[in-house]
Amino acid sequence: MKNYQKYKAYETVQMADRTWPSNCLTKAPMWCSVDLRDGNQALETPMSLDQKLEFFDFLVKTGFKEIEIGFPAASETEYEFTRALIENNLIPEDVTVQVLTQSRGHIIQRTFEALKGVKNAIVHLYNSTSTLQRDVVFGNSQQATIDLAVYGAQLIGDMAAQYPETNYRFEYSPESFTGTEMDFAVEICNAVIDVWQPTTDKKVIINLPATVEMATPNLYADQIEYMCRNLKNRENVLVSLHAHNDRGTAVAATELGMLAGADRVEGTLFGNGERTGNADIMNVAMNLFTQGIDPLLDFGKIDEVVEIYENATSMHVHPRHPYAGQLVYTAFSGSHQDAIRKGMEAMKSHPEHWEVPYLPIDPMDVGRTYDPIIRINSQSGKGGVTFILEQYYSLHMPKAFQKDVGAVVTRVSDEMQCELSPDKIFEIFNQEYVDIRSPLKLIQYRTETVDPERDVLAIEAEIEYGGERHFIQGEGNGVVSAFCHAMDNLIHMPIDIINYRGHSMELGTNSRAISYIETKDATGRRFYGAGTSSSVGKSSLRAVVSTINKMLSV
Repeated sequence: MKNYQKYKAYETVQMADRTWPSNCLTKAPMWCSVDLRDGNQALETPMSLDQKLEFFDFLVKTGFKEIEIGFPAASETEYEFTRALIENNLIPEDVTVQVLTQSRGHIIQRTFEALKGVKNAIVHLYNSTSTLQRDVVFGNSQQATIDLAVYGAQLIGDMAAQYPETNYRFEYSPESFTGTEMDFAVEICNAVIDVWQPTTDKKVIINLPATVEMATPNLYADQIEYMCRNLKNRENVLVSLHAHNDRGTAVAATELGMLAGADRVEGTLFGNGERTGNADIMNVAMNLFTQGIDPLLDFGKIDEVVEIYENATSMHVHPRHPYAGQLVYTAFSGSHQDAIRKGMEAMKSHPEHWEVPYLPIDPMDVGRTYDPIIRINSQSGKGGVTFILEQYYSLHMPKAFQKDVGAVVTRVSDEMQCELSPDKIFEIFNQEYVDIRSPLKLIQYRTETVDPERDVLAIEAEIEYGGERHFIQGEGNGVVSAFCHAMDNLIHMPIDIINYRGHSMELGTNSRAISYIETKDATGRRFYGAGTSSSVGKSSLRAVVSTINKMLSV
């Protein structure tokens, strides 16, 4: 890491009046998937013909209207795939396939042979234009590089004229655009535009690839705005982006490039592609979605997108991948869990406008459920545990009770060194708080009102304590108070009820009730217990018994 001095900073674009920083995205661009070309060529094991056909059908269903299907002159597999789509009539009327070609005569000719009979197609011409490529790889001058691009453009125009039954459109990429002098990039693109003579009905695509991401995203935006200002016949030119991810900022570069005036975006699902990959087209589309913009692509079943991608590419989507990762709608942190729980509750008052802390979108919009939002490990707190017990088991605990339960569950997770499932959390809750019957057990009881005016109630109860049966009596202003007084007479330990709450656990007349009790002893220590029963009164007494048993166990 001491060798940083052998690298040099990239030159900036001198443009004091740039406008893109003040712009705002208001609509989706034209999308072009390059999964079947740029993504496929980057795989250790390229897709089979059947896999490519299945992937193409998926891309169509997702909403892509332009799909780059390969480099048909590069291999027999690519050629056969192109022919299979055409001969089996698998390309919908409103979808245009795109193919890549170098500026070489026999390759262009083979490309048009592969496309014979297609209804709509884009022929994508490219040649390298950067200073490094010209000097080191090809040994070409600027003029020789322009001549090569013009030659290819003329030949493509001539070949397309031989197939009047096909609606051909043309695309040119100055490969390694980001490493090209801007004035030269303008010059070579304008030379190609002069050949193709675009019109309103026959627009030309000028694709400006960050073939290698060399600088910060703002510089890519400057380059795009510079090109948009200086390209000829701009109203009939579609400026397209094709960002790679060598610096890890392809999505940001694409978004800033759109602000800078680009009309079209090329990319792949999950950023698949050479080296660090391409701009993740799903990520860009979903980012628009979060801003209230129709992305014109359907990722409403994100798990299906992941499945077909992983099956076709033999790669895996990272669990933290934006929008699609298995953990991206999950919160382990206690404070995050609590905020999510409160945000979900607040959503009930304004369901038309999504606004939940830590969740930029509603998981249901991409086919996920709320179930995995809160997951519990040693980093979790009362908020997450409370959410799980509320959502899965309809338990609505008092706040102080929540805190105690959260601490217990966190301790268990820490001891087990693992995440806890909802079932395990419920099991812990029951073991630690519900219907604890040792050393004290309630066998039966009966109550009688002795003073209706003062709401005084008497209780007689049969209990088991220390292995022996006891009959106890007491009075109070309710069944809980009366039972606590009766127990004090037996164990000589005052039971100070701090909080009591109960509710039904299910709907209906036969539903079970649960009661929560919070007490404190003479030293001020707090204890918590719960009880369940089809009888509200019995659930209350079972909760008291649970709490007393916890007090006795200290």
